[in-house]
Amino acid sequence: MAGPIRFRHSSERWNAGRVHDALYQPLDAKFGATTADPWYRPPDGYEARRIAMDNGDLALFCWSDADAYWLGNTETPKTLWRTNKCTFEEAPHGVARWGKRELLAQLEQEDPWLAEYDHLAWFFLPVFFSKDGRESTRAFFRDHAGGFPDADREAALSFYEELLSTGLLDDHRYTMASKLGTSDGVDLTRMQATMGEFNAAKLLADAGHDFEPEVELGSGHALDFQVDDILVEVTRPQPTNRRKIDSPIHAVKASGDAKTRDQIAIHGNAALFVDCSSFPDDDWRRILGERPDVGHEPAVVFRMRPDGTTEGYAKGTLHLDVAGELEQPA
Repeated sequence: MAGPIRFRHSSERWNAGRVHDALYQPLDAKFGATTADPWYRPPDGYEARRIAMDNGDLALFCWSDADAYWLGNTETPKTLWRTNKCTFEEAPHGVARWGKRELLAQLEQEDPWLAEYDHLAWFFLPVFFSKDGRESTRAFFRDHAGGFPDADREAALSFYEELLSTGLLDDHRYTMASKLGTSDGVDLTRMQATMGEFNAAKLLADAGHDFEPEVELGSGHALDFQVDDILVEVTRPQPTNRRKIDSPIHAVKASGDAKTRDQIAIHGNAALFVDCSSFPDDDWRRILGERPDVGHEPAVVFRMRPDGTTEGYAKGTLHLDVAGELEQPA
């Protein structure tokens, strides 16, 4: 399975003839392809081509007298197999800006409802144009409201647009965006779990905490966040209609128990954040009414809605000031 889209950097010399022979012809022979000028002016000193495949794949290529950059969600031509990959952030600014503009324009043509959310479209661009995941990641926001039950698409997209427009996660874009996945099927459980980390990030940020996502530890585990010397792991239980558990209370406890037996078991100072945003209103009211233990303390059990409402409760001594962000129902 291919990962998020990245540039490939070639240090060899290129010209229009070589682009045609080494890139366009192999792709045309395998998929059927059309080559054309780019939609936007390439970086200073570079020439560029767009190669559109009949199956919907896209490749962008720009070259100068010194080097060249490929960006594509199709099969990489053999001549570029040994080239190094780099993210948008690692590529030269002009090259990255050109590639971003080309892809965002393509997204606007294919899915204008998504492209209108500027920050969300930019943040998830590496997976929206991944080879295997471009359809599934877009479908997650289109058909499943980004993981919010009983919410319309526009409300969910506006919620995450506002969160991402703060720049809160910009420095960790590839790490966080890639968690949404690059598989060709919609794995709703995994994708909702990914957005649970975005929800937890919002909860921490709203409480005034700085954090580092995806912290690699000497134990071999990676926990979701570190706030000063406090580790945070996030879990997102699923509603009972999608698992063999007979109540939302048991679902929350089972989710917490799974984390406690795994990452948290050897990291006693970690806090467990249980994101219940997948639960519909009735199930959440039951959870909030009973306030069940989740098998680990300290823990925060919370639920976010696209209108910005966050309800929940804490268990144990939590050395993070998030309690003020948890509203209680009237």
